[in-house]
Amino acid sequence: MFYDLNVPYHAGDAQLPRTLAFLSELGYNVVALNHTIVGKLPAQITCAIPCPLPYKDLPPGLQIHRRVTLTLTESYQNARLTELARAYDVLAVRPIDERTLQLACSSLDCDIISVDLTQRLPYYFKFKMLSEAVKSGKRLEICYGQGLMSDSSARRNLISNATQLIRASRGRGLMISSEAKAAVGCRGAWDAINLATIWGLSQERGFEAMSKEPRSVIVTAQLKRTSYRGVIDVVYGGEKPERKPVEQAKVNGKAKEKQAVHNGQKRKAQDDAEAGAEVSEIPLSKREQKRRAKKARTDGEGLQGG
Repeated sequence: MFYDLNVPYHAGDAQLPRTLAFLSELGYNVVALNHTIVGKLPAQITCAIPCPLPYKDLPPGLQIHRRVTLTLTESYQNARLTELARAYDVLAVRPIDERTLQLACSSLDCDIISVDLTQRLPYYFKFKMLSEAVKSGKRLEICYGQGLMSDSSARRNLISNATQLIRASRGRGLMISSEAKAAVGCRGAWDAINLATIWGLSQERGFEAMSKEPRSVIVTAQLKRTSYRGVIDVVYGGEKPERKPVEQAKVNGKAKEKQAVHNGQKRKAQDDAEAGAEVSEIPLSKREQKRRAKKARTDGEGLQGG
């Protein structure tokens, strides 16, 4: 299965159905629509991508996920990343400088780190910083669409930055996406793998960047949303069996008994009988048996003396 986890989404985009259909023809099985947020987060965070999509004739075998990309411009946004992650399927961050990149690799809880490789970066990628992000489960994204559709300077920056990123990360934890705003900017999975091979990524790592690594992003993000600390995930707990009338009556009787004990009252046999519970006879102790026998003899002697 091939993945493309970065297809830009804009409300009212008439070219989006055509792009999705073309990606399906190219052999992609899973696609993520991307909504980009720049600046301050809104007071009420909701998913900007509707479900289901208001388009007809979408490819039937194409799985569509919802992704949000937050541009890291101010540090106070980081406190609401958890709330933002609950509204979407995948959470990505886009650093703008070395400080925000270091913050994204070390402490931010996100799924994807996506750097704009078409810009001239004033810093260099470091292996220690990138390996820390990969060990924590984050993936580094390379987008080829903007470099193919932009001018020569953007294409030159994309080649230089992608080569540096592949060298600094040693080919680990990378994923390749299109970020194509139209169908003309999309390429087949093997074309993107061959393009990454020219940039210095091995063909095996390139295949993982189009299949294995994006899949791990989807699965990990889903576990964060549906499980408890990524450990316990209840898929189906089963249905409760229907109780029989006798069993239900016993349960009701026990409930009444607990309520009576809680209220400081004693259990009454009449309440159990009304509830349909079976009242079992409690065996007498030896002391009680002797007391009753003595009382019976005393009563018998009194009758004879009278």
